[in-house]
Amino acid sequence: MTKHKSDKKSQHKNQTQSEKAKGRKKLYLLVGIIVVVIVFIWKLSDKLTNKISEVQTVTRQSKNETDQTKPLEKWIERARLVDEKFHSVYTPCWEGAYGAIGDAYLFAVTKDSALLRFHTIEHDMRKMCEGTWVDDRAWICLAEFYWWDFAGRKNQSLIEDAKRRYLSARDEGRLSNHNGYWSWYNWSPNAGVQERIFTNSNMNQMVTVACWLYEITRDKKYLNDALLVWNGDKNYPGIEKKLYKGNGKWQGKQGRAAFGDEVPWQGAGYCTIGAALYRVTKNSKYKKIVIETAKRIMDPANGWVDANDYFQIQMDGNGAFVNFLLDAYAIAPDELQDIPVKIEKMLEHVWTNNHGNAGVTLHRETDHGIRNGWNPFGGEDGYGVDEVGTVHAQGEAARAFGLFVYYLNSLHENR
Repeated sequence: MTKHKSDKKSQHKNQTQSEKAKGRKKLYLLVGIIVVVIVFIWKLSDKLTNKISEVQTVTRQSKNETDQTKPLEKWIERARLVDEKFHSVYTPCWEGAYGAIGDAYLFAVTKDSALLRFHTIEHDMRKMCEGTWVDDRAWICLAEFYWWDFAGRKNQSLIEDAKRRYLSARDEGRLSNHNGYWSWYNWSPNAGVQERIFTNSNMNQMVTVACWLYEITRDKKYLNDALLVWNGDKNYPGIEKKLYKGNGKWQGKQGRAAFGDEVPWQGAGYCTIGAALYRVTKNSKYKKIVIETAKRIMDPANGWVDANDYFQIQMDGNGAFVNFLLDAYAIAPDELQDIPVKIEKMLEHVWTNNHGNAGVTLHRETDHGIRNGWNPFGGEDGYGVDEVGTVHAQGEAARAFGLFVYYLNSLHENR
């Protein structure tokens, strides 16, 4: 009996030890499985974290790209709305040429064939009126050059018409030294007209026309004309010696804008002339003066532009003003990086009616008519400053918005 009980105890003991061993094996197996699962989850989590990071990076890049394109789309849409009003009030003369210039730049970005048809078929630029003042002809010539350029440089009839307009004004004696220095004048010395309008002759945009004609034809008589106006000859000075005071400052006789002020827009127009001369001569003198002029004009400390929104405070012709500044930027984008930024603020100021604070209508939201003067409280000097949505005012606006879209698009493409 005793031996039997001992065998049972031994057997029970062996069974207990065996069960404990099996339990330990199961525990070890379970721990191993848990470790494998933990490692797997850790690695999966790491991969998911990396994947999420990659997705977030791509999302941020996509968002940044979208944010960069939104301003361009916004300004194209605004330019189209301004343009629609311009087309509805269009007349085939110098006011129409303002908008035609802006439309050429807008076409260069959008390739909208309706714009091309409007200015070359429905309203043939070659049939535009001659205008009275000499700059009237210059704007038309420049519109023809821009459309010839942006539409593929095939329509040579536009070049021939611009050449005809230029030579006609020159043959009439409007390129003269009769006021003591070489310049383009509204009237020839023998015209018998007593009206002396400095502003709209001493913009001297016929110099820009001459540079275009030289670039296209390589006929040096056009370049010689352009250099004569800027540099003068041995007997009479040109505009630089007569009117440029250095460090970006141009100054002549004072008077009312359009009817007596010898240097309009503080010399902004000479940015376009200087830029054109720099393109055809590569003489750094012209580029230097252009940069100095643009910087001085757009520095609010000099009193010509607003300190926050950079609109010109005193005068009309804002489309031309924007045009001149962007011509400066075109030859010196590194030195004048702030110009597109300031012009965007200027146009935003107009579009929002000075952020809702304007005392006069800058942007009429019912039909997107734009005021000719951009001072939010009025009181500017000039020609038709209070007009809103007329062909003069709207043509200038179409010019400003069209050019800005072109240069904003260029900035976007270069990023």
